[in-house]
Amino acid sequence: MDSFHWTQLINPEFYINLQIGGVPVGIYVVLFIVFAETGLFAGFFLPGDSLLFLAGIYSNELMATLFTIEGEFLNVLLLSVLVAIAGIVGNTFGYWFGAKSGTYLYTKEDSFWFKKKYLIQSHDFFEKHGGRAIIFARFLPIIRTFAPIIAGVVKMDKKKFMLFNIVSSFLWAFILIFAGHYLYELFLTKFDIDLKSHIEYIIIIIVVITTVPLVLNAIKGKKVTEEEAKEVGKEDEEL
Repeated sequence: MDSFHWTQLINPEFYINLQIGGVPVGIYVVLFIVFAETGLFAGFFLPGDSLLFLAGIYSNELMATLFTIEGEFLNVLLLSVLVAIAGIVGNTFGYWFGAKSGTYLYTKEDSFWFKKKYLIQSHDFFEKHGGRAIIFARFLPIIRTFAPIIAGVVKMDKKKFMLFNIVSSFLWAFILIFAGHYLYELFLTKFDIDLKSHIEYIIIIIVVITTVPLVLNAIKGKKVTEEEAKEVGKEDEEL
């Protein structure tokens, strides 16, 4: 048995292939991570997009833990539905937590499990995009963890929230899982490339793609802040 190293916790393949006492539990771990990353503020560090993409690649193995299904399409379809449901439940819990905690989170001290800056970034993102932020946030790491909590804090209409919650969950799950599964088959049949042998590169590419918008937004926000500071400085000089 290979020795465990903490870096495995940021590798989605570790969760997918996880076994306890020789029994595969990957499907249960994947569903829990989706719930945690979309509903618990401590879940922001967990892999999301890359996990779903790889789940698509390992869809047959994951679903075999629950029951045997004839046909790859049905395996991918049912896996996507299960993940979407986990995402819906996670967001709903996040909304409830935000509604109950109110402004407490804004006065909470930073810790390993909680970073106030992520909460503020998510609030700004929500203010800019409104209800659509729930959909956009699904495809942005960290933001998707705090968006439903913010929606609860600002008391977003429950029916409106649930609509965006359901739509975003199914879009997120179906796009990434189906992409992982069928891109794997495409590369294998057309180019004789087994993506399972290049998991590290896949993770890096997905992380880069999903974090670029966050970096650009942070840079833009910093520029705006600097410009505002300059304007305030000019006003002070005029006075």
